[in-house]
Amino acid sequence: MKALIVKEHGPLENLLLEDVPDPAPGPGEVLVDVHAASVNFPDLLVIGGTYQVLPPRPFSPGKDMAGVVAAVGAGVTTCKPGDRVAAQHEYGAYAQRCVVPQQNCYLLPHTMSFADAAAMGIAYPTAHFALVERGQYQPGETVLINGAAGGVGIATIQVAKALGATVVASVSSAEKSALAKHHGADHVVRTDVPNLRDAFRDQVLAAVGRRGIDIIVDPVGGDVFDASLRVIAWSGRLIIVGFAEGRIPEIKAGHLLVKNISLIGLQYSAYRDRQPEKVQRVQRELYDWYVAGKIRPHVMAAYPLARYQDALRAVRDRKVVGKIVILTRQ
Repeated sequence: MKALIVKEHGPLENLLLEDVPDPAPGPGEVLVDVHAASVNFPDLLVIGGTYQVLPPRPFSPGKDMAGVVAAVGAGVTTCKPGDRVAAQHEYGAYAQRCVVPQQNCYLLPHTMSFADAAAMGIAYPTAHFALVERGQYQPGETVLINGAAGGVGIATIQVAKALGATVVASVSSAEKSALAKHHGADHVVRTDVPNLRDAFRDQVLAAVGRRGIDIIVDPVGGDVFDASLRVIAWSGRLIIVGFAEGRIPEIKAGHLLVKNISLIGLQYSAYRDRQPEKVQRVQRELYDWYVAGKIRPHVMAAYPLARYQDALRAVRDRKVVGKIVILTRQ
């Protein structure tokens, strides 16, 4: 089979397309013929050697995929050869075949394409866990989503609207503003403005009123995170998903105390590994919403495997709105 291989961590140019032996499933494992894999920002960190979890080299990166079950190991009960599935693993998706634990395989609706399934990947369950499990969303609450034109951002807009929330999206351009509105945001605020600290607050409060925001989902960090703390409601919750801006914020604990703010982290993959049955339930709900037309990933582009460098560079250079997908069998 063909696979993208990291032999030495470093720049994207270190990632090589090679022919490698097919893997075989062990007990409790599923061999997936991968048709599509999504590109996530953490994949670049894994390739570069700066992510918190690094597999032994050589390895194939990629955390989520969709395809067809080719074979199953002893004791597998969740799927069978021929089933269409999405799957998640800490690495291995950038290949034509991947072995995955059975609890991390999810049966797909017949109407869902492999590209859509891969694009939903970890982004949509991350959005769901941020709002429901960690944020404890209550009907009628307001949700602010930073980085709202990214993969997690669009997913969180759609999941929040499916839950009935009023959604404020923060974005950095007119193009991204239009995309956020297209995917259901009730209000859009801009972060590419002078004096972000005050301008951000003015925009958000003009949209939702002086009470502020109940739940903030932040995959950005940096100055946007700092500005977001100024718009959170009393007893609001701020869910930290990542630090795409690069700077990890430092928080003055007194501000949390005065407004009863809850600052909450989310590492979605920990739920996948520690509570896979909970992830299975969330995936079924997400797929039901997909079939009902309530959610739909925004696949900006799908690249054949041979153009993997173009796909990864687009994410590295922050040129992506929505998701990029690699089609491993084209």
